[in-house]
Amino acid sequence: MRFVPAKKIEQQDLQCLHRVRSRLIGCRTQLVNQIRGLLAEYGIVLPQHIAQLRRHLPALLEDDGNELTFSTRHLFHSLYEELVELETKITSADQRIERAFRENAECQRIAAVEGIGPVTATAVVAAISDGHAFRNGRQFAAWVGLVPRQHSSGGKTQLLGISKHGDPYLRTLLVHGARSVVYRAQDQDRLSQPLDQRQTTETGNSKSLRRTRQ
Repeated sequence: MRFVPAKKIEQQDLQCLHRVRSRLIGCRTQLVNQIRGLLAEYGIVLPQHIAQLRRHLPALLEDDGNELTFSTRHLFHSLYEELVELETKITSADQRIERAFRENAECQRIAAVEGIGPVTATAVVAAISDGHAFRNGRQFAAWVGLVPRQHSSGGKTQLLGISKHGDPYLRTLLVHGARSVVYRAQDQDRLSQPLDQRQTTETGNSKSLRRTRQ
């Protein structure tokens, strides 16, 4: 079993901020699903995206042609105000995370990896107090639960799904970051290169571009 050293006060504060932000996002998701479900009872179906509900709900409350009664409109108006309040709090938390990211050099180094932004970088720094506790990236992946479970015997190796041990919040952010890289990938040859070779190639391309402009 691997033990991570105790966190600093700054890291604990940052982790508390992430925990509150995660709860607010969960509350927003529940609220949006409830609003869509209640509207469906009146024959009003809205797209699943939060932005679509935020855009269409005020117009629905002002439309006298639907089946919504005065009492129901008042109820949905209060739910919409609750949604706006939640999004305001989430935006404030994102701004605080962004400010902590700019002030922390370790977070900026972690964000150099593709798919890692301010939220994931600050979550990594908040979760592990000292990166030297891990010898390499494979050990960190095992600690966070991103390695496959094994059911091997008799020299026969059988790999199962990822173990999902460790911090589920951090693991979720890392998985979403990897998905974004795969989704947005256009240059497959570049993504298949190791990071050190990729940076060398980018440096060479930048120098060539500057010489061409000169």
